[in-house]
Amino acid sequence: MEITIYHNPGCGTSRNTLQYLRDQGLEPKVIEYLKTPPDRATLKSLLKKMNITPGDLLRRKGDVYESLKLDAPGVTDDQILDAMVAHPILIERPIVVTPSGAKLCRPWEKVKELVQA
Repeated sequence: MEITIYHNPGCGTSRNTLQYLRDQGLEPKVIEYLKTPPDRATLKSLLKKMNITPGDLLRRKGDVYESLKLDAPGVTDDQILDAMVAHPILIERPIVVTPSGAKLCRPWEKVKELVQA
């Protein structure tokens, strides 16, 4: 099974998700998205596969989020996408993509919905 994980090794949830996949005998393609950020088209594709909005994928912690005021009234999905492309730390993680779908795996146990038979 071809699996991709958008991973941040500094995140416990992301590490737990990756370890679960490996414990299942799977070796996913690991994309450290802070080093190799997805472009806008890839983000839009992931959002469509997950059936969520940019706001649903927005990490609402940290200085970058606070400084950009992305919670202000009137902020659009396009503005959130632009911010994620410019500052990938704003992308919530981990995202796992399998042939059966894609999911933001928070909590990490959500990955089970993608890989259990």
